[in-house]
Amino acid sequence: MKLRTLTTSFLVVASIVLSAGIAAAQTAGTNGSYIGAGVAAGATSGGQGNDDAQFGGNVQGRYAIPNAPVSLRGSVLFGGDTTAFMPILTYDAAITKNTNVYVGGGYSFLADEGRNTPLGNRNAPVVTLGLESEVSKNVIAYGDAKWGIDAYRNSDADAVSFQAGLGYRF
Repeated sequence: MKLRTLTTSFLVVASIVLSAGIAAAQTAGTNGSYIGAGVAAGATSGGQGNDDAQFGGNVQGRYAIPNAPVSLRGSVLFGGDTTAFMPILTYDAAITKNTNVYVGGGYSFLADEGRNTPLGNRNAPVVTLGLESEVSKNVIAYGDAKWGIDAYRNSDADAVSFQAGLGYRF
């Protein structure tokens, strides 16, 4: 039931985000590339006793593709027993001056599958929904949620983690 509620909530938010992006096509969001670091907090467990939610950190980067509403992103989540590396492609929608929302997908590759991270303990597809804003010259604040689909070994549970941090725009 929780997964169905989470899935429905994600789809509703994603449709609002995409609709807002179309309506706000003339709004100037942030189009710069950046790299940043912050915290990561796992919100789920696979239910197997050795895969509890983990707290750790993140390093995230964005490469804004010129003249396109998409970005290539990279995310590294660490904490727990290993590290998760995620290449992600996102659709970016400007919502106000210097602020974007983004939604996208990619894949989570674990350095040591079977060991815990804030986003599960096995390689898995990932969906992300986030917000980024330039808070001062060349400083970006970002936050997002990542949903790892079937991200636990010996379990059909999905994983959810939340990230927040500050980045340097270049």
